[in-house]
Amino acid sequence: MRKKVDERIRTLIENGVRQRHRSMFVIVGDKSRDQIVNLNYMLSKSRVKSRPSVLWCYRDKLEISSHKKKRAKQIKKLMQRGLMDPEKADPLSLFLETSDITYCLYKDSERVLGNTFGMCILQDFEALTPNLLARSIETVEGGGLIILLLHALSSLTSLYTMVMDVHERFRTESHTQATARFNERFLLSIASCKSCVVMDDELNILPISSHMKFIQPITNNEDSEGLSERERELKDLKDQFREDFPVGLLIGKCFTMDQGKAVINFLDSILDKSLRSTVALLAARGRGKSASLGLAIAGAIAAGYSNIFVTAPSPENLKTLFDFVCKGINALEYKEHLHYDVVKSADPELKKATIQINVYKQHRQTIQYVRPHDHQKLSQVELLVIDEAAAIPLPIVKSLLGPYLVFLSSTVNGYEGTGRSLSLKLLQQLECQSQSSVPSDGPNSSRLFKKIELNESIRYASGDPIESWLNELLCLDLANSIPNISRLPHPKECDLYYVNRDTLFSFHKESELFLQRMMALYVASHYKNSPNDLQLMADAPAHHLFVLLGPVDESKNQLPDILCVAQVCLEGQISQKSAMRSLSEGRAPSGDQIPWKFCEQFQDNVFPSLSGARIVRIAVHPSAVRLGYGSAAVDLLSRYYEGQMTLFAEDEEEIEEPEVKITEAAQKASLLEESIKPRSNLPPLLVHLRERCPEKLHYLGVSFGLTQELFRFWRKHNFYPFYVGQIPSAVTGEHTCMVLRPLNNDNIEVNESHKCGFLDPFYQDFRQRFRRLLGTSFRHLNFKLAMSVLASKIDFSDHEPSEYGTNITSKILGDILSPHDMKRLEAYSNNLVDYHMILDLVPILAHQYFSEKLPVTLHGAQAAVLFCMGLQDKDIGATKEELGIQREQVLSNFIKTMKKLYGYLHNIAGKEIEAKLPRLKEIDMAPLKSLDVELEEAGREVKEKSRATDKANVDPKLLQKYAIDADDHEIEKALQNGKVSASGVISVKSNKTKADKQEKHKEMKKSKRKGTDRDKSDNKKNRMDVVAATPGTRASSRSIIRPHAPWSGLHLPCAVVWPQSIMRRLPGCSALALSAACRALKVSTVSRARLLQPEGKKGEGRTEKTGSTGEVKKEKKDHVSGLQEEKRGNDVSGLV
Repeated sequence: MRKKVDERIRTLIENGVRQRHRSMFVIVGDKSRDQIVNLNYMLSKSRVKSRPSVLWCYRDKLEISSHKKKRAKQIKKLMQRGLMDPEKADPLSLFLETSDITYCLYKDSERVLGNTFGMCILQDFEALTPNLLARSIETVEGGGLIILLLHALSSLTSLYTMVMDVHERFRTESHTQATARFNERFLLSIASCKSCVVMDDELNILPISSHMKFIQPITNNEDSEGLSERERELKDLKDQFREDFPVGLLIGKCFTMDQGKAVINFLDSILDKSLRSTVALLAARGRGKSASLGLAIAGAIAAGYSNIFVTAPSPENLKTLFDFVCKGINALEYKEHLHYDVVKSADPELKKATIQINVYKQHRQTIQYVRPHDHQKLSQVELLVIDEAAAIPLPIVKSLLGPYLVFLSSTVNGYEGTGRSLSLKLLQQLECQSQSSVPSDGPNSSRLFKKIELNESIRYASGDPIESWLNELLCLDLANSIPNISRLPHPKECDLYYVNRDTLFSFHKESELFLQRMMALYVASHYKNSPNDLQLMADAPAHHLFVLLGPVDESKNQLPDILCVAQVCLEGQISQKSAMRSLSEGRAPSGDQIPWKFCEQFQDNVFPSLSGARIVRIAVHPSAVRLGYGSAAVDLLSRYYEGQMTLFAEDEEEIEEPEVKITEAAQKASLLEESIKPRSNLPPLLVHLRERCPEKLHYLGVSFGLTQELFRFWRKHNFYPFYVGQIPSAVTGEHTCMVLRPLNNDNIEVNESHKCGFLDPFYQDFRQRFRRLLGTSFRHLNFKLAMSVLASKIDFSDHEPSEYGTNITSKILGDILSPHDMKRLEAYSNNLVDYHMILDLVPILAHQYFSEKLPVTLHGAQAAVLFCMGLQDKDIGATKEELGIQREQVLSNFIKTMKKLYGYLHNIAGKEIEAKLPRLKEIDMAPLKSLDVELEEAGREVKEKSRATDKANVDPKLLQKYAIDADDHEIEKALQNGKVSASGVISVKSNKTKADKQEKHKEMKKSKRKGTDRDKSDNKKNRMDVVAATPGTRASSRSIIRPHAPWSGLHLPCAVVWPQSIMRRLPGCSALALSAACRALKVSTVSRARLLQPEGKKGEGRTEKTGSTGEVKKEKKDHVSGLQEEKRGNDVSGLV
């Protein structure tokens, strides 16, 4: 049955063709495929051109074969089964056979980039993502159609609960319910698009497209030649430069006026040949940036440039650029294989992408691709072209700039969603430097800077309604949507609010404005964003949004200024069974990044069971950067999850948020009767943290690209690293870093002495592993960043030495450093050998020092030199370049470091040797008498004993010579009647004759001779006893001194018995004190001189000086008086 098509559909298609605007049709029903033919027919009739080419995108199953022979077999089978009339041609089959159709899987959508089609068909709505939607729609030219096929639905609101394929990645073990908020917003936004029609499979327009009631045909705004105003301007520009070479030929390949002006600006800088210009090209997707750069490179070849380098995140991004380079040089009458060759990549992952073009018509010229990280290869470059500079990290882009001509392009918005950090930071710096920098060719000239913007699209005319709808739906065109801030309050005055996502994505006017502002901060603060991030924010069950707002004035009916946006993802609560299975299988499910990575790194199956939150993003307003708002948001977030901000009691049950039923708009009415509008009775958009009960968490975590600035920020907020990826990102060149901050939780027992709580043993293990990898995987990491990650102590001045036991250094000396190693260190410390002699010891000492086993305080430069040479295994030259100092300074700091380390090790070695020597027991430190008093007492004691011994040993025979032979009468007479003289001596007359006296004298001589021989033998025996004090001898109160160093060779004529008090003082006493002791013991001067003689110099007649001349004379006097006293003591003149 034939049915008349609604005229409004035809009108919409014809208006699009006239205005070069695209149109979109959403067809609901199982027979929606059949209407593709009708829409294609209407489009063909409205176009003057040939039949449009078609792009057909699907998930995995097309249901109709894309191969003509297979499709013919399918039709034959249908005819045999009676399901198709052979006399009646199937319109869809005819369409498939006669049209130029490109079939593409959604997963292969990248391969259609840069192509242009007249119609795009999208099926399998469940598999669509924001990225796929933007990529496929962008390929449609002006006047073309986008057709979205949906299966039969009882109600359009059933899309609100449709399970999308991407939801599988959003689910985790603890969060399984995903909500299709993005689908709801998508459907409501279609109703607001003037060039979009929703209809059933019979082409009946549904009530959601009520705007179609007022559609009217429009007239052409073309001149007599059929050209629009912009097309006329481009034609005039081409005519103006037609005779100029090579400008005229290259402009002839441009499609828009903006593109032609951009090529002229590029060629002006090329022909200037000053090599001191930077030209930046900024535009959205589909404006012809890559084509303009390709034509400019062709102009550089014509101008004679020899070395041209092109860089981009990947060679696949340069397909359009190299294509237009070839088109440009072909327009300049270059022939492939005759004047130039194109070199393709042999890497299968790059899919034969062009990486080099060699030109040799005039002289050898090269256009070569170089990776962004290989900036050191740009020594001979004359022209550097950076395509998609916004997708390259800003520090790398800065390193690519140099004393040569630079062209760079950047996508400020579009489906790639690249950020504005390039335009906000780099371009502003270049503009400032254009007035201050000085090139090499002149002291007063400055580096030129130009900025070019492309606004007109290549494929369709400006003002396209589909482009506006897509930018609004996916929050793409936010480059100029960042709102100004009325005031900047103090961070302490700001509060953190929880954002209700049901209200945020409800498509209400105020909610949409708030969402656009939030996404504007995302784009401005991050170098790369993706439309898929929007669906993640909306549908992921574990994600939550927070905003930092200043003081809100409730009297004003306006949205507050957003200072900071934080996105948080709840993770953890994984069963140990799942963790064990993941460890055994060696794979990690999607989601829960930090728990699975922690489980993998430490082989721990307990940590995944803990609950935590990962901070996905912290986006600060560009006008409020570095003012403390990001730190305030992190602190408030930490306090919130620690339960310090909630008003609810801890024992109170967790408050459940009211669940909003998103299907409440679905009614029993049919598709032709239902009314689609935003939901009502939604909860408040913003909720203060005091009014919301927090989830019970054990930790906060972050995963980010490792840079000095970011690591310093997170470390400042007590986040500790536990993982750094060894392989840097191919896009950013940064290592992935994950950090954790334990939260105060009563469910975990931690050691309060450790700052990082339960994370401390894992943190120490990470530091040890990171230190070992510094010489391999992290050898090229910046030393400042690496030292910050390692966080080793270098200042030990405020610590007691007892904190570092000698058992650690004993291991170093015994197991690691041999005596020969210590000798080499000593020689280098004394400047006796070159530093090459100890290079093998530097890694050993560095590892021990940065593991804090050598508590030696080093300055920053000294620690940096030791770090680079010892841990990162760099030589003097590489260390010089890394630190930015001279070679002499490196060597100076190096030898100072080695001297400090050797001094500490030498000191420890001496203490260890002293510790091994025998030690005496502790003695009672009672106060002692002075040495003079002790010597006098000892002298008196020795005298008394000597006298007693003499009296006991007197031989009566020796006294016979003193006997008096007298009678009693003579004695009484001498007494004179009992009176005795004062001297006590009396005189009596002896009766002995002279002969008796002579005989007695002879006997005395004989006895004296015998006594002398006996004394000689005794002296010889007593010489074996040596005056020597063994230090600390305490064998008894009196000891016989035996030979021992340092008193060996100091002899006394006889064995001397020393009191204990003298024994304790003798080892350290002086020669004068020893002489005094000898005097007290009645040792002769000769014996004292012999006592003071050093060993091996007996008989040389040398004595040791003990003082001044007066002291020597006094000593001699004392000696004489001692001999006299000895003689008097031994003299016996008589007995009474």
